[in-house]
Amino acid sequence: MQLTLAMRQLREAGFENPGLEARLLAEEAGDDRARFDALLARRLAHEPMAYLLERRGFWTLELEVSPATLIPRPDSETLIEAALAAFPERDGVRSVLDLGTGTGCLLLAALAEFRAAWGLGIDREQAAIALAQRNARALGFAGRAHFACADWAAPVGNEFDVVLCNPPYIASGEIGALMPEVALFEPRTALDGGVDGLAAYRELIPMVPALLGAGGIAIFEVGQGQAAAVRELAVRSNLAVALRHDFGGIARALVLRNPGREKAFGIRSAGG
Repeated sequence: MQLTLAMRQLREAGFENPGLEARLLAEEAGDDRARFDALLARRLAHEPMAYLLERRGFWTLELEVSPATLIPRPDSETLIEAALAAFPERDGVRSVLDLGTGTGCLLLAALAEFRAAWGLGIDREQAAIALAQRNARALGFAGRAHFACADWAAPVGNEFDVVLCNPPYIASGEIGALMPEVALFEPRTALDGGVDGLAAYRELIPMVPALLGAGGIAIFEVGQGQAAAVRELAVRSNLAVALRHDFGGIARALVLRNPGREKAFGIRSAGG
């Protein structure tokens, strides 16, 4: 009866998969009726399911999530695919930098594939750093994954083989029009890319040449329709650019290289 009522409420509220959502909430609550009712009320208010369950799958990993960070999405897996395409000899990658690490999803997924590498994740939010550290420990990467609470690449003195970044890229005026799960619950600082959505790229891309070691690549996630503008920023910084599409055919990632520093690895095109 409880499950049936929850399904009906979710259906009437416009949720696309009310049966699945009700079952997930029931599994999370167990036999605790009060907890189930509380979870249902939060979902009816459009709080993301991932925040209710406090976990989300990404790449091959199961990650803890919280409202301190964006929820990892399949679109961002395009960055990991691009890194693997660029470095078919995976043992050659020894260092990974993740700018704006959030849950640590990109860094930890990269370390799961590049097993000879160590990584550094940077985020300006201490709550995000604490979450990423917990995920690293839970997944067995504590000895290889390091984290710093700082503003982008400010404390970085190393050069890296792979630099990953999913920066804020939603135009400020468009955030309110996003689905309520995003607009009302995910952290605005991780969404807001300024007036045109490109503020973070303008700050970060000029830093890329100094961050890349010989043969290194930087991979940036971009929003729909932003690839050309971000490519232009990269070209102005004398970077070579390749494009990577997600499963929906959207240009989702830009792969950047220092043209004169490709001798260390046999880098393949990351287009696709």
